[in-house]
Amino acid sequence: MHAPRTVATGRTASPSTARRINDRLALQLLQSEGPLTANQLKALTGLSRPTVADLVERLQEAGLIAVVGESGAARRGPNARLYGIVADRAHLVGLDLRPHRATVAVADLLGRTRAEHSVSIRPGTPAKRAVAATLKALDTALRTSGASGAHTLAVGAPGLVDPATGRLGGTDRLSAWHADLIAALRARPAPVLLENEVNLAAIAEQRDGAARDRDTFVLLWLSHGTGAAVVLDGRLRRGASGGTGEIGFLPVPGTAALPSAHGCDGGFHSLAGSAAIVRLATEHGITAGAAARDGDVPPDGGAPPAEALVRAALADPEGGDAFLDALAGHIAIGAAAVSAVLDPGCVVLGGEIGRAGGTELADRVGARLARLSPLATEVRAGTTGGSGVLRGAVLAAMDAAQEELFAGGG
Repeated sequence: MHAPRTVATGRTASPSTARRINDRLALQLLQSEGPLTANQLKALTGLSRPTVADLVERLQEAGLIAVVGESGAARRGPNARLYGIVADRAHLVGLDLRPHRATVAVADLLGRTRAEHSVSIRPGTPAKRAVAATLKALDTALRTSGASGAHTLAVGAPGLVDPATGRLGGTDRLSAWHADLIAALRARPAPVLLENEVNLAAIAEQRDGAARDRDTFVLLWLSHGTGAAVVLDGRLRRGASGGTGEIGFLPVPGTAALPSAHGCDGGFHSLAGSAAIVRLATEHGITAGAAARDGDVPPDGGAPPAEALVRAALADPEGGDAFLDALAGHIAIGAAAVSAVLDPGCVVLGGEIGRAGGTELADRVGARLARLSPLATEVRAGTTGGSGVLRGAVLAAMDAAQEELFAGGG
């Protein structure tokens, strides 16, 4: 358990405000620590025994906590009762939108996944059919999970999310059906949170992944496209227009052109995006071969994604060494730019490419970065990979649902 915590209610806090603060603190402890006895809550919060007894009674009456067991077989009675959050008090939905796929996860109030469902959207599918298929996947996941009643939905999608309007736009990577889907979701009763996919992946890496010990870091997203998420002093930073981290548009050496307001070709995207990695692998004679997994080769028979090529290079150190060094050099250029501006001290390589490259690629990027920048910057391999967007969406929905429920004690 963590060290005891104190409650800062302020000298002018009213009794009702103090109760809300204390209730929220107790709920946060039950969420982070798991079931606790009243004595343990007293020790961790620093509250008096009568105050803890009152808040336990209030939270039980609100349906937010319940007795889930006892602290030991030898101990009986009120002081041994273990109180835990009622996980089914609310349901959370995470939705990861990609150009040709949508994946839904339904979780309980503690963020534990109860059901997951995915649907492929073939290129050229009319927007109306794509929206209908995704909504069907959402309803299937909700039904499979046993969720009933209201839920909170968080959506991760490529593109800029304007902090003022909540609208999605701003890049050339948007799929036409995404905007239609979001409009359809917002017409439903459940609250909808819309967030850039890379920002959600950063939340997952911070809470469950490679950056759990860091309050300040940058997630460098390496997937079909490139992007970044910036976490400073524990807070995700979005920027004035939601564009913090659009590193694909960063002008860099080694490309044949410059990016424009309408497309990132010529920017960092042209060095480290999936298509660029495929070209680099071809130059070094790397093929996916036996490294390809189910789902690596697109259904339309196109080139295998960079993820499979990176794995193939790792599986053949002698033949893949030069390719991995060249790729690390490309990635290090973007990491050096980020480090020069933000000095985060830590860069996490996320997305499918970051996961495929693992520690081997991260170490190579770190060595290149150390030669490019005087700022000490650790480079780590992300651990959530492409699934980080979905996990981050569930965590964002959990935070929103807990904020609503915990703020007023139900």
